Amino acid sequence: ARRGGGAAGDDDEAAGGAPTLAQAIRQAPAGAATATTAGAPVPVEAKPAPAVPSPVRIDKGIFRAYDIRGIVGQTLDAGVAELIGHAVGTLMFEKGQGEIVVGRDGRLSGPDLVAGLVQGLRKAGRNVVDIGMVPTPVVYFGGFQLRTGCGIAVTGSHNPPDYNGFKIVVGGETLSGAAITDLYARIAEDRLHTASAPGTLSQRDIAGDYVSRIAADVQIDRRLKVVVDAGNGVAGVLGPKVLEAIGADVTPLYCDIDGHFPNHHPDPSEPKNLQDLVQMVQRLDADLGIAFDGDGDRLGVVTRNGDTIYPDRLLMLFAADVLERNPGAVIVYDVKCTGRLPGHILRHGGSPLMWKTGHSLIKAKMRETEAELAGEMSGHFFFAERWYGFDDGIYAAARLLEIVAARPESPTEQLNALPNGVSTPELKVDAPGGDPHAFVEKFRAAAKFEGSRNSTIDGLRVDWPDGWGLVRASNTTPVLVLRFDADSQSALDRIQAAFREQLLAVDPGLALPF
Repeated sequence: ARRGGGAAGDDDEAAGGAPTLAQAIRQAPAGAATATTAGAPVPVEAKPAPAVPSPVRIDKGIFRAYDIRGIVGQTLDAGVAELIGHAVGTLMFEKGQGEIVVGRDGRLSGPDLVAGLVQGLRKAGRNVVDIGMVPTPVVYFGGFQLRTGCGIAVTGSHNPPDYNGFKIVVGGETLSGAAITDLYARIAEDRLHTASAPGTLSQRDIAGDYVSRIAADVQIDRRLKVVVDAGNGVAGVLGPKVLEAIGADVTPLYCDIDGHFPNHHPDPSEPKNLQDLVQMVQRLDADLGIAFDGDGDRLGVVTRNGDTIYPDRLLMLFAADVLERNPGAVIVYDVKCTGRLPGHILRHGGSPLMWKTGHSLIKAKMRETEAELAGEMSGHFFFAERWYGFDDGIYAAARLLEIVAARPESPTEQLNALPNGVSTPELKVDAPGGDPHAFVEKFRAAAKFEGSRNSTIDGLRVDWPDGWGLVRASNTTPVLVLRFDADSQSALDRIQAAFREQLLAVDPGLALPF
């Protein structure tokens, strides 16, 4: 490898019925008798009745396309985390991987889930390095810095406070798809390796190393005044530290870490979550507003005049910069990105490649194509040039400031000069029956669009010469994700009308926001 980087389902018993022997042993009361007293035969009728443990229950639905994600107290608890740790530890054992970095975001459930996870990893004989409460990119960084090649971030990302989950890297590869569902199969079939002696547990603080590594790579040419809104997520400490270390003047907004997320949802892809940042940027006459999601792997940006710069346009800026030094490089982008992006990449001498949405899927495609850069409409940016190829909102913010500080125009002028049209943010629609994948399959089979070029790599994207529309299934929540983008308002209206007609033909009860 060159460079690396919950919806409810039916509760399933781990082995589909009575617990396995290993589960029964694991769940038996600590003081349960396991043998008779030597030399004192006990009559058969006097033997204590064997304990009947309640079966381990683990919801297959938490094993998602990109990671594992569920609701604490419903589908996730420390016991489930232990089984997941044991399964990951077993995979590591089979791959000859001995050590793993574990970190967590600022959610209230994090410490308990980490404790269970670590217990499971150690049960499989893996040595665990706990780096504490850090952004998800710092966990990925730890895999390189500490040379483990393995890491787990315990994070609910941008989801509500009662969600949590696990983003997993083994041997430098982020687990996704079949590799995630294989963890469930290992647990359900009790294919778990238990070592003769437990692995070790140590604590390390690598936050300073992370800041120093970025500051050694990025220094801005002139002072920029920046407001950082972390949404009370875990990037609230290191995000401002990194940007100050590269030479920016930073004003923090909601940067105290609070797992209740009292001010707004920590998701910068929703425009309503950026309103306070817009107001603060304008009040301070700052150069830019920077927003991070709950675990710091996504970036949002607003300008001095209050505009949100969507990530697909930011990717244009990043691509042009990377291609100056790497002509011909592959630039990967997801199906939700603007139709103006591939032309922009081509004009700057690059090779554009559209791929499926999802941080782990994008990373896998980058490794396959040796891409220098990738980005998603959700705000994940992946730099392989000068960095490690994983998604990192904090590092992406540093690279953004480096680019705009190197030119005489204001950051707002530079960002406004990027090719633009008329587009919607991501529109989310509750999926009929709570199953977005089933609806999308039905829609793909039934929809008929005239004069278009269709792509089905992830949902259905329909392109016309003057714009496009997309319907895909979210892999993290039971919703349909739609987006529309066009050269003009009239083209956008026409495309949305065409989609409305086709969507309502499949299900007249859909509550469409357009």
